[in-house]
Amino acid sequence: MTASTIGSTGGPPHDLAQNQHAYLELVRRRRLYGGVLLILFVALMMSGFQMAQSRNAGGFIDGLPMVLAFPTEVISEAWEKRANLPGIFVAHIPSLIETLNIAAVSTILGGIAAMLLALLSTRGLSPWPRLTGVFRRIMDVCRAIPEIVIALILIYILGGGPVPAVIAISLHTAGALGKLFSEVAENADLKPVEGLTSVGAGWGQRMWFGVLPQVAPNWISYGLLRFEINVRASAILGFVGEGGIGHDLKIAMQWGMGRYDLVVGIFLLLFLTIVIIDTISDRVRERLVKG
Repeated sequence: MTASTIGSTGGPPHDLAQNQHAYLELVRRRRLYGGVLLILFVALMMSGFQMAQSRNAGGFIDGLPMVLAFPTEVISEAWEKRANLPGIFVAHIPSLIETLNIAAVSTILGGIAAMLLALLSTRGLSPWPRLTGVFRRIMDVCRAIPEIVIALILIYILGGGPVPAVIAISLHTAGALGKLFSEVAENADLKPVEGLTSVGAGWGQRMWFGVLPQVAPNWISYGLLRFEINVRASAILGFVGEGGIGHDLKIAMQWGMGRYDLVVGIFLLLFLTIVIIDTISDRVRERLVKG
């Protein structure tokens, strides 16, 4: 009696069948949407490629066999003159030091600005809660504008040299690190801050003694990571006349055939420096975060 009632009134077997049918229908719908999106993506890629191909000076497909021609020419000439590489390393160490100085100063200045912006834009820590959105937008603007754009504008104002590069990288660093710092500060425990507030501590004292000890390991880790990025950025800015080893690399490439050993030597020096910095900073970050 009970079994016939369950079967006739649509009990668990009927519900299971409905669930299976709904699940299969959902899977088919997702596959359909995925297929439509894939077709649209391929169509947009093809149309974009055709537009770029029509506006390009040469044919992309026709030029594919020549992709490795220039690197092969550079490497072969540098290999023939490989005895000059140690002398090239020594000659360009001053330019490398200038590049590292630009990156270090930019990281310090941008890091200090990022700390202030992070604390001022974090809810529960800012002395002006209504202005947290303003400080977040300031970080967005600093982070959105590429360093090379800022540097090109400053060249017309200040002229060439390391100063425009320092300002450009510092502004971008303030926006990028400020975002990361604020996310770490939002997870800080507010009990020490409340305790310091109860004894009459000022905002600076609450941040220094209540927040910074908690966020310092992660902040320093992010700062070291940003220093690695700024070394690359300072080398790239050398191509637009900001000095450093990037400027030397640009001049060497402009000389062309006959000086490709200089190009390879400068590139290898920069590459080895970045590898060493990455290795050291990785170990320091691991010690800071994991203890």
